[in-house]
Amino acid sequence: MIPPKHPIHGLLLLYFNSDAQDKADIVASIKSKIVPGRIDVNIMTRVDKMNYDKEGNPLPREYSDALSALKGFAKSKIEGSVVFSAGMNPSLYGYTENFGCFFPDHMGKTQKGIILKVSDYRSALIQGKFFAKKGLFVSEFRIESGLNCGGHAFATDGFLIGTILEEFKTNRKELYDTIFNTCQQTLTQHFKNHLCDSTEMKITYQGGIGTHAEDSFLKEYYQLDGTGWGSPFLLVPEATAVDADTLDRILKSKKSDYFLSYASPLGVPFHNLRNSSGEEQRKSRIEKNRPGSPCFKKFLATNTEFTEKPICTASRQYQILKLKEAASQNIEEAELDRIKEKDCLCEGLSAPGILSVGGTPRRNLFAVTICPGPNLAYFKSTYSLKQMIDHIYGKINLRLDSERPHVFVKELQLYVTYFKNEIEHYLKEGSIKNQKKLDKFRENLIEGISYYQNLANQVSIDSLDIIQKMKSQFSQLKSEIESFSKELSSEAT
Repeated sequence: MIPPKHPIHGLLLLYFNSDAQDKADIVASIKSKIVPGRIDVNIMTRVDKMNYDKEGNPLPREYSDALSALKGFAKSKIEGSVVFSAGMNPSLYGYTENFGCFFPDHMGKTQKGIILKVSDYRSALIQGKFFAKKGLFVSEFRIESGLNCGGHAFATDGFLIGTILEEFKTNRKELYDTIFNTCQQTLTQHFKNHLCDSTEMKITYQGGIGTHAEDSFLKEYYQLDGTGWGSPFLLVPEATAVDADTLDRILKSKKSDYFLSYASPLGVPFHNLRNSSGEEQRKSRIEKNRPGSPCFKKFLATNTEFTEKPICTASRQYQILKLKEAASQNIEEAELDRIKEKDCLCEGLSAPGILSVGGTPRRNLFAVTICPGPNLAYFKSTYSLKQMIDHIYGKINLRLDSERPHVFVKELQLYVTYFKNEIEHYLKEGSIKNQKKLDKFRENLIEGISYYQNLANQVSIDSLDIIQKMKSQFSQLKSEIESFSKELSSEAT
């Protein structure tokens, strides 16, 4: 299952072409290179609910969900890294310095690493320096597409992934030197320890990759240390826990069933599947005039609009209170729908893990919320782990939907749709501030398309057929943006 360029692959070929006397030595060499993988854990920085004791008194800050999770990982025997995703949380980041496992020892090595998910170079530099000033080194920056990914979506201001990766490639040394030197200065002044000179900083990317050609180009051209494939593994039962019913729904879904929703109580756009059992349940509750969900786990209970203690905006308690308020204010139907669109992610996202092993979720909450990236719409089968890995490494080609656009084109299409929706929202609101934001968004999209057009003329991004198709799609999408822009300018005038 290893890629052809891996050193062990060469040893395997040598093994099969050697006589019996040499094979034992080769096997010993191979075994010495096979080591356990690292266990990384993810903390979504916005999921940081404050907690209370049995008498209902608020507990100190270090007992919040995110800080407690960090403490648990720091004190565990696990060898790996903590991945911080979904934006900056100063309290959580600052709490990291309470644990020696994140600092280098007298040999300059750290026991546990810090990985940051970021959307652009500026974000990486700001967050990296925040940690460095505390003597903590970020070992990896995971760049994630703003829209072409699963779960929560954090759209950029129209910056496309190609231009973002180009900036990381150009400024990689500056990023490393700035963070490494800042970290060394803090460590020398306060801890008398230092990082070893061989300390590495990895730059990786994830979001919407679907073919070996795309994967190879991204790694080689942008000099990435790795790439991440997430959503396609939802169709690999050996790798992810997805129940049979949800798998069937995914396979039967159309491209239009994948949509960017406002289901998340966090107030962040959330990738969703229209034909999921979770969506069916949400709509059924509305039809019965009982919108919202019972709230048991309370991981996303952060709203204090109507109550002293935070409640979740997806809860039935909140939605009834909010809809009563809205009824007295003659709120438009679209705004009412937005209130009722919030859904319980705590139960919905955890249900498939229980159902897939034949278990029964507590309180019989069987409805599943699934949040695949748009790229999954082009995978139309279940696969073995070996099949998916072989596809990624170019040993085989899984038969994907023939209409699947290149990863660059797909993200651009998603941003154009997002831009159009933002314009429609602006035309209702009419804020000058929003118009300036949209103008900048449009400029960034146009600049991104120009970058791709130049890249396609200079570099072999993919096969000739795909490149020609990409050029046509870039021109078409640019025309769409310009037509939206005329509408925006006409309204402003």
